[in-house]
Amino acid sequence: MSVLRAQNIKAYYKLLDGDVKAVEDVTFSLEAGEILGIAGESGCGKSTLAATLSTVILPPLKLIGGRLIIEDGKNIFELQERTLRREIRGKYLALIPQSAMNALNPTKKIKHLVIDAIRTHQPRMPKEEILKISKKQFEEIGLPPRVLESYFFELSGGMKQRSVIAMSSLLNPKVLVADEPTAALDVSTQKIVLNLLVSLKEKGIVQSIIFITHDIAVLRQIADRIMVMYAGMIVEVGGIEDVVFKPLHPYTQGLISTVIVPEPDIKEKVLTGIPGAPPNLKDPPPGCRFHPRCKFVMPECKKKVPPLAPKNGKIVLCWLYA
Repeated sequence: MSVLRAQNIKAYYKLLDGDVKAVEDVTFSLEAGEILGIAGESGCGKSTLAATLSTVILPPLKLIGGRLIIEDGKNIFELQERTLRREIRGKYLALIPQSAMNALNPTKKIKHLVIDAIRTHQPRMPKEEILKISKKQFEEIGLPPRVLESYFFELSGGMKQRSVIAMSSLLNPKVLVADEPTAALDVSTQKIVLNLLVSLKEKGIVQSIIFITHDIAVLRQIADRIMVMYAGMIVEVGGIEDVVFKPLHPYTQGLISTVIVPEPDIKEKVLTGIPGAPPNLKDPPPGCRFHPRCKFVMPECKKKVPPLAPKNGKIVLCWLYA
């Protein structure tokens, strides 16, 4: 059963000298109990998609089109701001923002930030009850109650990240969107954060997770499926192991070829790169956006965007399989 269905989402940055087409015609579904990984190089639209999915669409970003359907069939893009604030953000959909370690107000204690967040949804809840709920939630994810009495800058990097995760999941959202939650963390702290996110799902605190990263190796540790993005578009979707070991799209193949994986045949693997550079999204190339860098380019690739086609249990945006 799907808890979230994105249909043909377009989100552009509206600038004086033209639109940056950061997210173009994105369609996918998120199933109950699933961790969906979104991967791609910097600038491919991952964080813009995260902001759009969580309805945190601030200028110059603008939603151009598409639908985002939740469990009861509502398109949340059609809801009023008051309804989004009270019923959707934090309760159905919650966001762990990129650079979360610097996302909170350093002049307030964490308990006051928690109170402000809860009262956005439940303005009449007593302060004592909010703190009781918060204390229990922080303890669930391994944070001592004293953290609530701390300022954000007093915490280590790992505790900052866990505090943001705790605050994002306070209202037990069905969908947690985690945008680069392990960036800037050392390997041991990354492992702690990954285990924490998995435990949130296993304990029923959150139902499903969208995990965004540029690090394929991290996704292999946590994701059930992976969605690869290039230049604002989805190019391949499939099971994590299928995509890592049998990538179909030429961009996915290039992306995987730059990753060292701890497999027995690692000595036989030759690390390669992808020639060229990502396109300017103010003026993306016609047809397939990857065709200027693709070694399999055909005349059709330069004319029309290929359809998302099923192939070997995956979905691929490529004329090789359409």
